[in-house]
Amino acid sequence: MALMSGVVYIVGAGPGDPELLTIKAARLLSEADVILYDRLAPPGALSYARRDARLVDVGKAPGGKGWTQDEINSEMARWAVAGMKVVRLKGGDPLVFGRGEEECSYLLARNIRCDIVPGVSSATGVPSCAGIPLASRWGSSTFAVATGRTAQGPPATGLGEIAGRVDTLVIMMPLSNLRNIADELTTAVGPDTPAALVRNGCTGSQSVIEATIYEIPSKAAGLSPPAILVVGAGAALRRRLAHPARAP
Repeated sequence: MALMSGVVYIVGAGPGDPELLTIKAARLLSEADVILYDRLAPPGALSYARRDARLVDVGKAPGGKGWTQDEINSEMARWAVAGMKVVRLKGGDPLVFGRGEEECSYLLARNIRCDIVPGVSSATGVPSCAGIPLASRWGSSTFAVATGRTAQGPPATGLGEIAGRVDTLVIMMPLSNLRNIADELTTAVGPDTPAALVRNGCTGSQSVIEATIYEIPSKAAGLSPPAILVVGAGAALRRRLAHPARAP
């Protein structure tokens, strides 16, 4: 069976700074008939869109408000079946806890062409913007990336075991489960283990909280996403690079 005439590009927009867009992402945005975006995509990225392009905010918010994933899938398919060039714009990289594989699988199962366009992952880009080296000859030779919550809602498990095997652990989406994460890591690697919580990474409103893993939950109380937690040697090495102008 032949593919539909339309096409969907699932595009990674990077972690916040629109200048971190790839050249390919900027080109596809400038060519797209329809752009589906959400709150994690850098707002400045939409400046590349054609003046006559249709912009659809398909944002989802913590707590389940906004568009559901099923609705987003249907919206992508609707425009592609109509023969449009569609960009599904996502923050970071689409295949790093970005649900890009779910969206692409949905389209391919319906015979709709789907291409993945990589982006700078928040898992690495945000720590870099905050001056946190994930791998360094000065003390962090291994790092791992994990999620702080699962798609089904329950907190992620096994973070303590992972932290015990690497020098630096990066935890994405940690805020909704921060107390449990800190308790598990305190038991696994010790209460005095260095940690850094980066909120609104790679933007002008970026902020960093540095503390021990035991102290982080109280210091971050009341904060809202997006945020990334770095635990271990990388967080300790931030003092070598941190300065007031680190955020773009």
